[in-house]
Amino acid sequence: MGELTVTLMRLGLLALLWLFVFSVVGVLRGDLYGTRVLRRPTTQPPTQPAAATTAPPRKLSRSEQRAQAKATKADARVPTHLVVTEGPLAGTTLPLRESGTLIGRNPEASLVLDDDYASGRHVRLHRDAKGWVAEDLGSTNGTYLDGMKLTTPSPVEVGSQLRIGKTVVELRR
Repeated sequence: MGELTVTLMRLGLLALLWLFVFSVVGVLRGDLYGTRVLRRPTTQPPTQPAAATTAPPRKLSRSEQRAQAKATKADARVPTHLVVTEGPLAGTTLPLRESGTLIGRNPEASLVLDDDYASGRHVRLHRDAKGWVAEDLGSTNGTYLDGMKLTTPSPVEVGSQLRIGKTVVELRR
């Protein structure tokens, strides 16, 4: 082989070695300092249209009034918010979303936990035809619903408590 070929191979090997060193340093930095979240998007409730553009409410028949009262009573058992009652984020309130709410250490989760016992994608709350359901996503340390380990997707109601490591989340109306 020529001298030029050997020199190019040495420079290529040196470049690969430095690429490996920088990738190792990047992984170690990520493990030591974690993922940095600069800004989390916030969801604002949609604004209501002006009162002048809405039609006046019509009078409901008795059967419609009964159906509405029954729906209101059923809605009293359906949670609308999550409240962190224990743990580093105690006092935090988060609305439940129809698309589902993810809880875990992952920065993309709806509720990001700073808890060593929580997995990246720990538990998901989603709505089905019967109401809200809590589903453990294969977490290492498990999820507890009202003191019982969550092994299958289970329905949750107002007052249910989810324990994820040191954090306790309560579902409220």
